[in-house]
Amino acid sequence: MIKLTTQGAILGVIAFVIAGCMPDSSADAPGTSTNSGPDPFAEARAMHDRFITLDTHLDTPVHFSRPGWDIMERHDFFTDRSQVDYPRMVDGGLDGGFWVIYTQQGPRTPEGHAMALDHALMVAMRIREMVARNHEHFELALTADDAQRIVDAGRKVVYMSIENGYPLETDPRLLETFYRLGVRMFGPVHFANNELGDSATDMGGPEWNGLSEAGKAFVAEANRLGMILDASHASDDVFDDLLEYSATPIVLSHSGVRAIYDHPRNRDDERLLRLAEHGGVIQMNAFGAYLRPVPQPPGRATALREMREEFGSLLGMSPERVAAMAERRREIDERYPVDFPDLDDFMAHLLYALELIGVDHVGIGADWDGGGGVEGMWDVAAMPRITKRLIEAGYDEEDLAKIWGGNVLRLLRAAEDHARSVTAEATP
Repeated sequence: MIKLTTQGAILGVIAFVIAGCMPDSSADAPGTSTNSGPDPFAEARAMHDRFITLDTHLDTPVHFSRPGWDIMERHDFFTDRSQVDYPRMVDGGLDGGFWVIYTQQGPRTPEGHAMALDHALMVAMRIREMVARNHEHFELALTADDAQRIVDAGRKVVYMSIENGYPLETDPRLLETFYRLGVRMFGPVHFANNELGDSATDMGGPEWNGLSEAGKAFVAEANRLGMILDASHASDDVFDDLLEYSATPIVLSHSGVRAIYDHPRNRDDERLLRLAEHGGVIQMNAFGAYLRPVPQPPGRATALREMREEFGSLLGMSPERVAAMAERRREIDERYPVDFPDLDDFMAHLLYALELIGVDHVGIGADWDGGGGVEGMWDVAAMPRITKRLIEAGYDEEDLAKIWGGNVLRLLRAAEDHARSVTAEATP
């Protein structure tokens, strides 16, 4: 089991360990081209201005504790490993999404849970602080209807989500605390099993064979509050239980298709079909290691381990130290190049899911700043590339509006409606 660090350092590790080669950053990504000819992404980018574009898994809060890191400034993945900031959101036509309160799975002890809860509360406060500090450009969203209002006001949408229920131990009452802080999506597990259920990737295999009794209580509480339940990172059995026990449709906030690549983090056709039957949505992930096999050349793993040992966690690292780490990473990539997944690999998953279960049940959750990003799509400025590919595949603007935000807002609206009905039934 991965040990907990007080700052949840695994996100920084994921972003520069599992990501592959670092190509020329001057590639013709939307918003960065210096060519004087017609913009090949103009139609796609214009569409983004006509509907709401939301990504359901933004791990960007991992950067909020970095000294000197400002979301209003333009950053560069190739020098500071970040993928989301306000200027690049504008370039890519991204209106916002679900900003993640992530906690690394750690010791399942009273001390471990207390540390995890402190960490999760701190991340929630950092998200709210970011919004308050930049209130002219960002706004916290609490309802499905808030998204359109915030976009119409010219600001970016900040929903909040929890990835890993570990900080909440077995007390569903804590879920209401986070709901009051603004959380509207809840994923019970991450890389390892916890008190709520089994992970898709726990090295020890299943512990509960689905949700634990505590996990089922959390499902009921999330339904009562009006939260979307997230089955990404959950085992197949937990996915099945979430479908069975949730009164509202569930989401896979950043997952892939097992028919394209047989990985535990991806879902098989039968489960995707049942997801659609229950009204749910899969948000397509751009995490390279889940798109296809990524062979590592001899010596690369050792070089990356030595780099991690020298530089430590990305969190709390000075800009100068980050730049030095990025330079070291470039040297490793040049010496041990990787055939990293590209946009074709991402689109293979996306188009397969669209064909299998339809435009009402598919969206985008690329896992930005948590390890997502593929060759040719290294930050959110490149998101119109996806739209361009979808247009070329025959999807129209109505379809794209569902894929880019409409579907997940439908899920949130269903969760809100159910919560209101529960409240009404309980009122004398």
